[in-house]
Amino acid sequence: MLKFSKKLLSLMMVMVFFLGVSTLAANAENIIYYVKSGDTLFKLSTRFSVPINTIKQANNLKSDMLMVNQRLYIPDAPGFWNYTVRPGDTIYLLAQRFGVPASEIQLANNSWSAIYPGQIIVIPPGRTAPQNPAPPAAGGQVYTVRYGDSLFLISQRFGVSIADLRAANNIWDDNLMVGQQLVIPNGGTSTPQPPAGGSQVYTVKYGDSLYLISQRFGVSIAELRAANNIWDDNLMVGQQLVIPKAGSNPKPQPPTGPISLRDDEIDLLARLVTAEAVGEPYEGQVAVAATILNRLRSPNYPNTIRDIIYQVVDGRYYQFSPVLDGRINAPAAASAYKAVQDALSGWDPSNGAIGFYNPRKTTNKWVASQPVTVVIANHVFFRE
Repeated sequence: MLKFSKKLLSLMMVMVFFLGVSTLAANAENIIYYVKSGDTLFKLSTRFSVPINTIKQANNLKSDMLMVNQRLYIPDAPGFWNYTVRPGDTIYLLAQRFGVPASEIQLANNSWSAIYPGQIIVIPPGRTAPQNPAPPAAGGQVYTVRYGDSLFLISQRFGVSIADLRAANNIWDDNLMVGQQLVIPNGGTSTPQPPAGGSQVYTVKYGDSLYLISQRFGVSIAELRAANNIWDDNLMVGQQLVIPKAGSNPKPQPPTGPISLRDDEIDLLARLVTAEAVGEPYEGQVAVAATILNRLRSPNYPNTIRDIIYQVVDGRYYQFSPVLDGRINAPAAASAYKAVQDALSGWDPSNGAIGFYNPRKTTNKWVASQPVTVVIANHVFFRE
């Protein structure tokens, strides 16, 4: 009887083992993965629990070399599956929908960039049921995060403290994701309100930059960044910014409005833009034109377009290389004329720069030591 029981127990254990293997195999998916910077076969093998040799055989790889954006077939990745991004999707919303932490989706794809419609991404195995924000207490409400939002901006908009927002949503850093839903705790107003204490909300318009807004309202760029949790120079038309209290009384500023030029000056400036920025993005062409206009406004430079462009310091330092090599005499491109007109109308993508250079071409240590306002394609724009 004892021997029979042992045999029966052994048989049951074997059956359980094969049942577990069969279940795992049933949940294994064949997925498509696009190689990202930093990926290796070893990392992919570890991430997806698939042997290196299996990945190599499935993709007919003769070496361990991978290329960015290379399309790989990952067979039998347990629990992982592909999803094609649809309009309106965000990593946060997918995490909520599929019950997977957003950080794990990012790790599975080795990507912390925004996703876009049509993109094929990998969804890792779900570990928790999808969760929605806890229902707000009486008087509270739910708010969906939009582009440009920050905890500071939301707290000002709804009249609650940042500490209350953190506690209500269990958020202890400053990272928000578009589409994320936040509970606005009791005390918040049902309608967004202007910030208290003399601050105000400003809606970004076409051609705006942090520099121009800071000049307009008499606040520093650093104050604008801190108030809105913005640490790059990207603004979107329609985005709302909090103007801190210090900006409630704008300081008098040097003229930044439209400048009137003669036709021959417009042609000369357009020829410089063509020579300096041909092949650059249109924004970069406008920035070059705006830089010359900024010099025209400055008391530190000559007071005409011609004298600025043809300026030679100490008889040997040409301010613009096309003057030295003759490219300034070539006809202007149509896009350069348009760029000059946009700059004359007040658009300044250079953020108030008075100069620019290509770091791959310049050997001038002085320009390289100046404060940078923005980098556009191959040009670094700077101020003194």
